[in-house]
Amino acid sequence: MNRHELQKKVRHTVHQLIWEKGYASPLDLFLKMEKISPKLVEEWRFGRVPYLERVLHGNLGQFSFIMKEFRKTARELDLKESYTAYMSWGKGTKRPLRFSRSGESQVERHYSTHFVLPRKVDPVKPKPDVEGLYQAARM
Repeated sequence: MNRHELQKKVRHTVHQLIWEKGYASPLDLFLKMEKISPKLVEEWRFGRVPYLERVLHGNLGQFSFIMKEFRKTARELDLKESYTAYMSWGKGTKRPLRFSRSGESQVERHYSTHFVLPRKVDPVKPKPDVEGLYQAARM
């Protein structure tokens, strides 16, 4: 898949997630794009995988491009950033989960930031037409 096709797929998938859930997260994006299976997400959530990138299908350049397009699309839709702490599942002490091999704070923050539809609609600035965007993305 070339970059243009990947860009279109990311945009379409973000629109789908917003339409279905009212928010989009990198983890949901990777799941919907089939870059990871639900089983591997579960393994990571229980701490059996050291970091998420290790089990994503693709390479770091591709993940970086997907994340860049994800944030760009979220900004275009005027979505609100919402940081989400990902903690391990299961018995015992809950610990923060790691997304990247590097563990750099900015990279980790990007992976754990969800984008949500704003609750209040500014009367001067209309709410984004997510349905229209979703329909346009499907064409």
